Amino acid sequence: MSDPREEIVETMAQLIRVEEPFALAAVVRTVAASAAKPGAKALIRSDGSMIGWVGGGCTRAAVEQAARRTLADGKARLIRVRPQTDADRDRATEGVEVHPSSCPSGGTVDVFVEPMLPAPRLIVMGGSPAGRALSDLARRIGFAVTVAAPAAEQNGFLEAERRIEGFDLSAEPAAAASFVVVATQGRGDRAALGAALLSGARYVACIASRRKAAALKARLIEDGMAPDRVARLRGPAGLDIGAITPEEIALAILADIVRERRRGAREALDQRGAKRARSTKAALADAIDH
Repeated sequence: MSDPREEIVETMAQLIRVEEPFALAAVVRTVAASAAKPGAKALIRSDGSMIGWVGGGCTRAAVEQAARRTLADGKARLIRVRPQTDADRDRATEGVEVHPSSCPSGGTVDVFVEPMLPAPRLIVMGGSPAGRALSDLARRIGFAVTVAAPAAEQNGFLEAERRIEGFDLSAEPAAAASFVVVATQGRGDRAALGAALLSGARYVACIASRRKAAALKARLIEDGMAPDRVARLRGPAGLDIGAITPEEIALAILADIVRERRRGAREALDQRGAKRARSTKAALADAIDH
């Protein structure tokens, strides 16, 4: 029988290699009867499958639920699984998510669930000065960079985790989850844009003026690309900060990418803030009535 710790380590290495997100769960505290003890660990993949052991059915269900949320928002969380009567008293515990349990053991289990997310990937298509500046700045702030450009333009990029000769992204394993910026600027624009939009990438932008971006979109539709697919193209690329130099253009684009990447977490924070405001307002209204 294989050692579950070895299986966890081997699976971690495999998932990191293919850039698949996963969560790690570790039992950090138990009280009274509990199937798992402190130090027990498990790896939870994005499809919910689990390797390792963190306890019986009630604990496992709570960990799976927490893992789904932590992979969605990228935030680690400490969860406490305990009987319903005790869970009601714990709900206000700061920094702890309480999950009521119906297990007959009556024990309490604290589990730390941590997301293990791949670095966000940026695909820079084309070897223009703005593309080179974008690649350099993106690496400095933690992005994994793939460069897709003709062989003659590859030397302009000092470093990149991956390189693709030309614009074919079909062999790029992380294309669908990537941020793609077409930086050809007149050297293969339509070929690069077509490949970028067909890749299914979550974000596609083109470094071009507003007029040129509109013309390129029209040409792509004339070439037979579906209008709804073309509509996903962001052009001009980046936030409007009055950027002129390649470095300023790179900054504007990365600011837009970071905003897009963090949008879900920001919306969740706004929702929590609105919920707290409503609760406070209701409490005040109740106090006034009494």
